[in-house]
Amino acid sequence: MRIGLLADAHDRVPAIAALVAQMAERGVGMIMHAGDYCSPFSLAPLEDAHMSLAGVFGRNDGDKQGLIARAASGFGVELYESPHSFEVGGKRILLVHDIGEVQQRSLEAHEVVVHGCMHQVEMKTRGNTLLVNPGEACGWVYGTPTAGILDLGTLEVEFLSLDAREWTR
Repeated sequence: MRIGLLADAHDRVPAIAALVAQMAERGVGMIMHAGDYCSPFSLAPLEDAHMSLAGVFGRNDGDKQGLIARAASGFGVELYESPHSFEVGGKRILLVHDIGEVQQRSLEAHEVVVHGCMHQVEMKTRGNTLLVNPGEACGWVYGTPTAGILDLGTLEVEFLSLDAREWTR
């Protein structure tokens, strides 16, 4: 099973749509989002792609009630407060916006931790836990929209990025 990983979308709908399209081409059917959608309309590319999403809120989700209402409209989106623990494909996954707000023992209790907030792609292992930040789907801070795909069988991550020349304008 392959899961798409997004974080820090910050309302950049064209970039979100392009990353979701790349994920769909690679067989992803579900996305986990580590927060900072900002507005409800940033969920539209997932709805258009018929892609389910499990996500947590970040610090810059200014219209939480609107996001909750959009998620409740029945197109396969579930939003939670950060951090939130899931079991998917037999793996315990912790989804959190700011990894600095999570205790070490909580990290160790999961096989995978997906986080955002820093806007930078990162992957490392702590003990038996894989920590992944898919970077910034918006590309506002570092100029290149990024995302990831997690293979639950192998725990390998493929990072995706859009052409920086097209997104720095």
